[in-house]
Amino acid sequence: MTRFLTLTINGLANGAILALIALGFVLIYKATEVINFAQGQFLVVGAFMVYNANVNWGWPAWASVLFGIASGVVLGIAIERLILRRLIGESTLAVIMVTIGLASALAGMVLGVWGAEPKPGPTFIPASAVHLGDISVAANRFWAMGVAAIVLLAVGLFFQKSRHGVAMRAVADDQQAAMVQGISVNRVFAIAWAMAGAAGAIGGVLLASINQGYSLELELFAILVFPVVILGGLDSILGTVVGGAIVGLTVEYSKSYMTHGWLGMSGTDFGQIIPFVVLVAILMIKPYGLFGQVRIERV
Repeated sequence: MTRFLTLTINGLANGAILALIALGFVLIYKATEVINFAQGQFLVVGAFMVYNANVNWGWPAWASVLFGIASGVVLGIAIERLILRRLIGESTLAVIMVTIGLASALAGMVLGVWGAEPKPGPTFIPASAVHLGDISVAANRFWAMGVAAIVLLAVGLFFQKSRHGVAMRAVADDQQAAMVQGISVNRVFAIAWAMAGAAGAIGGVLLASINQGYSLELELFAILVFPVVILGGLDSILGTVVGGAIVGLTVEYSKSYMTHGWLGMSGTDFGQIIPFVVLVAILMIKPYGLFGQVRIERV
């Protein structure tokens, strides 16, 4: 039981970070209907900008984190203004290919600037052990869940209470009707990409702090974002929370409980595969994800 509870806490912490990264993915899709394959690179770039500010420039921790988040915002706005806005009216496939190209370009930039070797860097959340009876879990896991919960709650309040949040909801429902009401769709698109960049940067800092290292391999964790958003629904913020929890727990349980040596694969290998198996199983029952909006097109 102790092992199970420890795995559960670790899985929920990983799921919280996945939900945070997936939040940016969903925000972009809700507002612009663009599938952003570069969301994982937002995570890496944001983390390395924090590393650069803290280690290379000697900035204090709080200023370094704010700089990383601001860098994510600027990156998101720049991509939307300089690249994606020029693709309005183009086919969905063309836009998808552009975001895949962006992912490769950003990964190449990180590789060229910071190199391929993992860099031990600053940890901004405590790593000391927390003892809950017989259970011992690193404090950074609880910090990750807490930060993710605060960000997700803040985004929820932003959508419900702020003028820009209401505008984003209107654009997500019907772009043409929103334009008739005087809402600037281009501004909403920019806000969505800016928030996605910020979410990626926060997720990157949390993940790098837990792993106690900064490297391009952080984007491998972000691959699990795709099962998260598809499980929860491409346009559902609540779905990112549920999907993140499902994937995070599935990975931890698979890594620990799956018998080593099956088909020549280790528990870690199974931990990367099983979420996609769960994804296929759920989509056979719920094609739009657990909380996705069912879309019916009449011809």
